[in-house]
Amino acid sequence: MKIKHTPFILSLTLVTVISGCATAPEKPTESAEPVPFVSDYPTRDRVEYVLNCVAQHGGLTYISQYACGCKIDKIAEKLSFAEYEAAKTFSYLSKGQTGDAAAAMRDPTQSKDLRKRLKDAEQYAEKNCFVK
Repeated sequence: MKIKHTPFILSLTLVTVISGCATAPEKPTESAEPVPFVSDYPTRDRVEYVLNCVAQHGGLTYISQYACGCKIDKIAEKLSFAEYEAAKTFSYLSKGQTGDAAAAMRDPTQSKDLRKRLKDAEQYAEKNCFVK
């Protein structure tokens, strides 16, 4: 009789051990470098960028819409939204101004650095998204 119940007890023990292991939470793996969060750009700003880009590239077509959407995604890979917004602000406020009027926006090191990074990001985006 003792031998008759042994397989049942062993199988019950095995099921208990397996189910206990299956419900134990796994520890999250830590990566050496965090993945950049691309979607920190507000939707309104993404849409505004795409609409302006589409207008500059011949109007709304599937190809221009796709290429311009790709372009803002690629820019977002290179610049955070705060950097993008600051670079655009420096660009807008110094455009068309000459002399001392634009010096406050054009000449600071931060302005030059951000405008250069934005220009580089836009060139990277155009190269990767085939914007014509």
